[in-house]
Amino acid sequence: MARRVVSRKDKIVEAEAVEAEKTAQKSKKAKTAKRKTKAKTATDVRMKMYWGVFSQSLKRIAVFEFDQKKEAEKRAAELSKGGKSPHFVQKVKEEVGIE
Repeated sequence: MARRVVSRKDKIVEAEAVEAEKTAQKSKKAKTAKRKTKAKTATDVRMKMYWGVFSQSLKRIAVFEFDQKKEAEKRAAELSKGGKSPHFVQKVKEEVGIE
């Protein structure tokens, strides 16, 4: 059987062809991966502050306007009176609906 003689030039040409093929595949992947997306505009959400009266298990019992803190504290004291579970007052932010 006769062996085929492969010269250095043939090997170099073959290696360059494989290299060119790899770079072509990489460029195809890079082109398909790029997508233009539109940035979503952030909508302004208006929030309003209230005073909330909460039980020990974090259940909201009552809500008062922000300028009615004294009334909220009185309500919490009434609910806590008589050895019942303690209630507390905390700030609450809620979204204001646009009407």
